[in-house]
Amino acid sequence: MASGAVVEQPKKLKLYSYWRSSCSFRVRIALNLKGLEYEYNAVNLVKGEHLTAEFSKLNPINFVPVLVDEDVVVADSFAILMYLEEKYPEHPLLPCDLQKRTINYQAANIVSSSIQPLQNLDVLNYIEEKVGRDEKFAWAKRHIGKGFAALEKLLKDYAGIYATGDEVFLADLFLAPQIHAAIKRFNLDMAQFPLLSRLNMVYSELPAFQDAMPEKQPDAPVQPKV
Repeated sequence: MASGAVVEQPKKLKLYSYWRSSCSFRVRIALNLKGLEYEYNAVNLVKGEHLTAEFSKLNPINFVPVLVDEDVVVADSFAILMYLEEKYPEHPLLPCDLQKRTINYQAANIVSSSIQPLQNLDVLNYIEEKVGRDEKFAWAKRHIGKGFAALEKLLKDYAGIYATGDEVFLADLFLAPQIHAAIKRFNLDMAQFPLLSRLNMVYSELPAFQDAMPEKQPDAPVQPKV
């Protein structure tokens, strides 16, 4: 090595992610907001790379994302976001106001418990296998629509520029990927959800959100040139 050459240090954080995973999308937004550099490790869910023995050592339930911070391994997007919030307090993900904090938790849980698990890859593949392709999309749209209707009611008295006021918080990190998936993957009619539609437009203007978009990830399929 030439004298005086700069040796690039490995990035401290490693994120095991899949480009289209909305759970991974949430974490990418948080890392961007907090200004944290990370090494992107692609895990191809379609090819079953999350089912390997090697990946099982990181996350026994074989889901993405997984965050590795030196000797700390954290799986599950909610747990990762809470870990990042505790260790890297720059750009807080939770408001100081207790009531608004609670609304953020509620909105995040509606997405993470009542919407996303019912439209993930394993569930949709199972439904398609048992009852057909059309039925799997009808299933996904039904549960997304039910969750979105609840979110519209929950957030109507709290929303400002963003979901719970004029700053980006936890709820926004869960909403943006789920709205994106509803539109891009499932062609959901968003006209019936005016608040979420407005928030989606606002998210499109934020670099931290845009840089985390699925199509901008290194493992995203290359789009054909027009």
